[in-house]
Amino acid sequence: MYRCATPALPRRRWLTALVASTAFAGLFAASTAYAQIVPGHRYFPQRALRGELIVGVAPDVTLNGKAARLAPGARIRNAVDQWASPGSLFNTKLIVIYTTDMNGLLMDVWVLNDVELANKSWPTTVQQASTLVFDPASQVWRKP
Repeated sequence: MYRCATPALPRRRWLTALVASTAFAGLFAASTAYAQIVPGHRYFPQRALRGELIVGVAPDVTLNGKAARLAPGARIRNAVDQWASPGSLFNTKLIVIYTTDMNGLLMDVWVLNDVELANKSWPTTVQQASTLVFDPASQVWRKP
């Protein structure tokens, strides 16, 4: 007794359709992966700050020479905007843009690529950010 329905197409057509769909999915995945590898400028939130990060044994990190911690559920994106685990970045000095949660723990971290490193006007402290004006379209901080 069979409880599963047989495929609507005969076996050869069904197998051909399966191979064609997986080939198309692989082609689509390859094209989107290429789009992610090309580095460009990402859009960061206005409350984000720039700093130097050294990842230790998670969740412990060093931010701007001071001990800090990653928040539970912290997200780290590498220079090509893909997820990176703290273990893959162990003991590496990185220039990053980061946000903190309400407890002061690092929540979102973006490792900067060459295009973003050229934008040196990003503030490093909350006090410095309060004296500048942020243009979200161009992602540039300017003096008022």
